[in-house]
Amino acid sequence: MAEPTPRRHEPRLRPAPLLFEPAEAAGDPEHFFDLESIDDPRALLSRATELAQAFRAAADRAVEFQAIAAAQLADPRRFDRLTPADIAERAEWTEDYAKKMVEFGRDLQRGRDVSGPESI
Repeated sequence: MAEPTPRRHEPRLRPAPLLFEPAEAAGDPEHFFDLESIDDPRALLSRATELAQAFRAAADRAVEFQAIAAAQLADPRRFDRLTPADIAERAEWTEDYAKKMVEFGRDLQRGRDVSGPESI
């Protein structure tokens, strides 16, 4: 389970860099960030853990940006604002989740200490 994203008053941890893979390596379904070439199980566990943490951090950050975008799209001051149903359709969410994401995004925009759309 992913750990909570640090809030505004907490420093963000810098996960291991996600290095881009060469096109020919990305085409090989068995190739994944060169993990298959690591023979030492200690090194493999270490690098795989770094990647897992980096992916979790990237996913948490992406969700925050989704929430901010949802809040901006639902802003009643916009002449072209979208309803939660419209946002849900675009993002492939349920309407209830879209409502939670809009509120989460508004909290993020206000700089409030929030813990994510799941807890709203």
